[in-house]
Amino acid sequence: MADGKGLVWLASYPKSGNTWFRMILANLAAGPDRAVTINEAATHSEFAASRGIFEAATLLESTLLFDDDIDALRPSIFQDMARDAARPVWVKVHDAFTHLPDGRPMLGTSARAAIYLIRDPRDVAVSLAHFNGSSIDQAITRLNATGSSLSVDRFGAPSQLRQRLLDWSGHANSWLDQTLVPVLTIRYEDLKTEAVAGIARALAFVGQDAALANVERAVTNAAFERLQHQEAEAGFVERGLGVAPFFRAGRAGAWREILSAEQRARIESAHAPMMDRLGYARG
Repeated sequence: MADGKGLVWLASYPKSGNTWFRMILANLAAGPDRAVTINEAATHSEFAASRGIFEAATLLESTLLFDDDIDALRPSIFQDMARDAARPVWVKVHDAFTHLPDGRPMLGTSARAAIYLIRDPRDVAVSLAHFNGSSIDQAITRLNATGSSLSVDRFGAPSQLRQRLLDWSGHANSWLDQTLVPVLTIRYEDLKTEAVAGIARALAFVGQDAALANVERAVTNAAFERLQHQEAEAGFVERGLGVAPFFRAGRAGAWREILSAEQRARIESAHAPMMDRLGYARG
């Protein structure tokens, strides 16, 4: 990975820190002389489920196609993106690493590397509920549903392709246990306490050079409090369907103050093996 070129997956289950990570990358790319606003940063990286990317590559109207037909075309799109990349191209992806009926990985095999962001599923449930404007119990049901998928409608039209999520454990397992793309796992909680070190590890893993001072500056410019202030002033294009701000709290362990014992047990009983594997203590 010495040259740093190519497609890099920035993969995560929703509400696991993907957007915050991309804000840091955008500020890093902007250089030392300016900070990037949240709505500028939102356009800095590509998104695997973008209908615009799919339609530009295929010249097809995606809303007229079945989801399975779209999925069959996606591997070749990602292959072309990887082939044409003259620099590191970070691509946000919420899809689990799944395979098509013919055996092909839906995300292809051309990515040079993947950074997999993982977050305590109990905090994910709380954040999902606020983002979707749903109850926490509904968010837990989605988190635990093995056949879960995601698509987003804005202004009455679907703006994202279908994304197969599986359940929280299945999503993590699909990325961590696949052997086609080198993957580095970063816990959201570790990134909160040691953001500079986490970003530096990720950059080194994908072969992207960056001076430590520049990483520190990018982390400062994308500090959560700054993002909250910017959203309060100008809004955010990626805000969800709920009334809560996108950059609502971002705290690790907030579930302890919010989840009932029954809600906690629903999550822990469904995901105990993966939580243990990733160091999330139960109870």
